[in-house]
Amino acid sequence: MSGRPIRLVLVEDQPTILQQQKRLLLRHPELQVVGTARDGCGALELIAEHRPDVVLLDLGLPDIDGIEVTRRIKASMPEVEILIFTIFDEEVRVLEAVRAGASGYLLKGTPARRMVEAICEVHDGGSVIQPRLARRLLRHFQTARGQDVPQLTPRETEILLLIAKGLSNRAAAEALTVSPATVRTHLEHIYAKLEVSNRTEAVTEAIRMGIIDP
Repeated sequence: MSGRPIRLVLVEDQPTILQQQKRLLLRHPELQVVGTARDGCGALELIAEHRPDVVLLDLGLPDIDGIEVTRRIKASMPEVEILIFTIFDEEVRVLEAVRAGASGYLLKGTPARRMVEAICEVHDGGSVIQPRLARRLLRHFQTARGQDVPQLTPRETEILLLIAKGLSNRAAAEALTVSPATVRTHLEHIYAKLEVSNRTEAVTEAIRMGIIDP
């Protein structure tokens, strides 16, 4: 990786987990941890002060929960990418966080190398969808029989599948030999059809509807 390190803020209310995250991530020169917080209020102050590139955010905070923290960050600092750190029994809240603007989610216990890859992916404009949790989301939000499913064009479906793999707009454009602007236009059409507002929500909703497989 060239250029400056990716600047991170870590938000986790459990001090042991927080220190473990920090210790693991500090081993990677492409990352720079600029601050840590153990509650939502502290996180919002820290993020406003440092304007990090990526926030690794726990959902279960003691004051303001991670969903509301996500919503407030994206309202005031839309350029900050948010990666949710979650556990298996938080499917509903994960989806709410995605709808609030999170760029993806990781399960607690994810190996450090995968954490680093995920942070780099969202920083580069990609999204992070873990298949195991996506399958649980699919089961939880199973589409009711008879519900109208939006019809995507073959190209829109192709782009959505690439996005589901975590590719950025630029990488998807290179894979399809089209311009990034073309990918952006198709994504706007996908968002409108699925009634969503971001890449991660589009992928999660498409999985729920059975348009793509997790």
